[in-house]
Amino acid sequence: MYYPLVRKALFQLDAERAHELTLQQLQRITGTPLLHLIRQTVPFRPVNCMGLTFKNPLGLAAGLDKNGECIDALGALGFGFIEVGTVTPRPQAGNDKPRMFRVLEAEGIINRMGFNNLGVDRLVENVKKSHFDGVLGINIGKNKDTPVEQGKEDYLICMEKIYPYAGYIAINISSPNTPDLRTLQYGEALDDLLQAIKEMQKNLAARHHKYVPLAVKIAPDLSEEELSQIADSLVRHNIEGVIATNTTLDRSLVAGLKHADEAGGLSGRPVQLRSTEIIRRLSQELQGRLPIIGVGGIDSLVSAREKLAAGASLIQVYSGFIYKGPPLVREIVRHI
Repeated sequence: MYYPLVRKALFQLDAERAHELTLQQLQRITGTPLLHLIRQTVPFRPVNCMGLTFKNPLGLAAGLDKNGECIDALGALGFGFIEVGTVTPRPQAGNDKPRMFRVLEAEGIINRMGFNNLGVDRLVENVKKSHFDGVLGINIGKNKDTPVEQGKEDYLICMEKIYPYAGYIAINISSPNTPDLRTLQYGEALDDLLQAIKEMQKNLAARHHKYVPLAVKIAPDLSEEELSQIADSLVRHNIEGVIATNTTLDRSLVAGLKHADEAGGLSGRPVQLRSTEIIRRLSQELQGRLPIIGVGGIDSLVSAREKLAAGASLIQVYSGFIYKGPPLVREIVRHI
């Protein structure tokens, strides 16, 4: 397979530069006969979840295509659904570079990107041009310079603009790279946000004659009590799904490795076990009252099956996809 050669070349570059170069090439081949060079045929393995029908249970997590520039090219790889973003109301540059690092020995990635994106209006224009026939999730967040106590306004702005074009909307309140964002996962702040987005959902559903489910993305760095409280809030506010999990701040499994001390969220294999445990505990708390989208360290068929066995209805890849490439998608979907 060609991907080991491609990966070898890309891994000679800075991690963010390799990311940018890959997206540029995917953009270039979109809408051309060259797209057939990367297209993969995978079995139809439908899953009904959140009132939607997914072609298969494997999706691409948010963060890879923040601006929705490569939806069709990524869709050609066989994903049942794609999540673009995180997008914010206004464009923002994100944190200072360098801000993305590979932890090679552990097949992990550390990033402190800081929601760098071109803004929600640009994303909407890109989504409108795409022809992806799977479910498209759009992941939204708040601008860095919006005070956290006013953060819900940013989510509502994004919701209103993306609602007609989203299969589902992911509410990102768990990135460790936007100051104080994770405080929205707790107590009154969480209840206030969930109440506001559900009211907005109700209004938008009436306006557009379309019901778009909401999924909240949570962190892996939660205590048992915090996880229980979040589960209770999600159920009380009738949220349609939960995405578990985002990146971790824990460095215990990569201690001593190159780049392990860089600030930011750690993804990939080092978060695999913790993410699966969060899914298992969350599943016990939720008792099937809303579905879980499992993400975190999926890098093989076995790790994908572990997430499903722990209680996930759908799964997503990101870092494992960077390390293993398109063959990972084909392997998981064929045998899941």
